[in-house]
Amino acid sequence: MAPKDLLQALIVVLAWGVNFVVIKVGLHGVPPMLLGALRFLLAAFPAIFFVRRPQVPWRWLVAYGITISFGQFALLFTAMYVGMPAGLASLVLQAQAFFTLGLAVLCLGERFRAQNIYGLLIAAAGLAVIGMHGGSAMTPLGFVLTLCASLSWATGNVITKKIGNVDLVGLVVWASLIPPIPFALLSYWFEGPQQIANSLSHISATSIFAIAYLAFIATLVGYSLWGRLMTRYPASQVAPFSLLVPIIGLASAALLLDEQLAEAQIAGAALVMTGLVVNVFGAKIKQRLLPASR
Repeated sequence: MAPKDLLQALIVVLAWGVNFVVIKVGLHGVPPMLLGALRFLLAAFPAIFFVRRPQVPWRWLVAYGITISFGQFALLFTAMYVGMPAGLASLVLQAQAFFTLGLAVLCLGERFRAQNIYGLLIAAAGLAVIGMHGGSAMTPLGFVLTLCASLSWATGNVITKKIGNVDLVGLVVWASLIPPIPFALLSYWFEGPQQIANSLSHISATSIFAIAYLAFIATLVGYSLWGRLMTRYPASQVAPFSLLVPIIGLASAALLLDEQLAEAQIAGAALVMTGLVVNVFGAKIKQRLLPASR
């Protein structure tokens, strides 16, 4: 990967790592479905008046918006609302790397390499440890919903590969027109007009900051750069970088929200990070070790 592209990947990692703390803060004042609707409304408007629509059929825009935007965040916001800690959410959501690789093999004809399989098995073991030792801070429903969110994200990754080389800022902006509609309907259905009106009439500066961060930094900047990387490199090379997000997510949650991990959870997180190293750098490590063993 070129140095410029590596830098962009690290920018995405930082933006998305802090994103989980911001979501938790935003959910303190705004219910999850309303938060999702406001996030993508702000991501779409007024940007669509200045960004040209990409040369992509509407069916692909809808597919991208439904999977990587609405599906992922409807599930993730709900998971965090019902008891998924920010730090652990940042970790469990990275199961998308496993789903992305599997879907890329099934739908795009990409191939697993040995280090991909070993790395994902190690990381999967880490996620299993996290799931079995959630403790009182993590609800089983929150854990399952976060895994479902990761599957929706992975599906969006494959759709991005299918779309191919397009203006990715335009793709993110115009696809952001899709999620506000189902978000608003679910908000009206589950949260009710009274809670919506109360949240909007008493919205705090902190909630406004959270919505702005989610719309501009996490959505427009993050997904534009991420989509660009997904179109330029194999999914097996790009997707594992998201496993760095929990390092930022866990650290920022501990620092800003005072979230603490149990010993088993720390062990699980270490396994996930080890899996990333094997997945991304396994071939190079093997090349260096083989000459030394001869």
